[in-house]
Amino acid sequence: MSDLSSSENGTMTLRGHLRELRKRIIICAIAFIAGFLICFSFARQIITVLTDMGTGYGYHFIYLAPQELLMVYFNVAMLGGLIIALPVIASEIYQFAKPGLSSQETRSFFWSLVFGAICFVIGILFAYKISLPFMLYFLISFGADGVIHASISIQEYLSFVLTVFIIFGCVFEMPVISVLLARLGILKPEWMLKGRKVAIVIIFVVAAIITPPDVASQILVAVPMIALYEISIALVRMFYQKHAAEKSDAAESE
Repeated sequence: MSDLSSSENGTMTLRGHLRELRKRIIICAIAFIAGFLICFSFARQIITVLTDMGTGYGYHFIYLAPQELLMVYFNVAMLGGLIIALPVIASEIYQFAKPGLSSQETRSFFWSLVFGAICFVIGILFAYKISLPFMLYFLISFGADGVIHASISIQEYLSFVLTVFIIFGCVFEMPVISVLLARLGILKPEWMLKGRKVAIVIIFVVAAIITPPDVASQILVAVPMIALYEISIALVRMFYQKHAAEKSDAAESE
């Protein structure tokens, strides 16, 4: 069997695709490991920053098992490593997919990856600056009478914080995913307009699941999600019209 990675007509064979995929995965893994090691070396400082929010509201942190604090360091370093590696991962995904895409699809895919990474970080910053402080204040207020004091497991606390970060990072991807689908002609603005009421109900249900059981926290999460949905509608309308115009021009040229 030939060991060439390209066929006679210049297209890449299955073996060539697998080799290319392996190379891209190795590069992404190296970037993640490097980011993990960097974040692990600063894990104590990162944890201090995250716990300062809680201590400011009266939380006292403990760990209940000998290995618990070490596992917390690993969890923080893994999320931090992923964030640091995001540009490299996005670049490798783009480079792998680029040969099989048209020029229009290539541009759409590239900018979706760029803005996807940016929006993910913005979502984390929004959670850190706005949502988490309010949630932590509300949750600690149950012990404000002084009878019951909060001694929180550091692992449970940081698991809660990191989960909120991931949720908000994913939620802020909504406009990017919507634009990409519209640019490819898959998602129509009419569908989003017709489904707006249903989407708002779903958003409030999701907000109720991921927040403490009070109306204020649900609104604090739901309002940005609704705003992102409205932004997505406007962007989808703009990019879908552009896609339709380009498709019409291409049909006329043929």
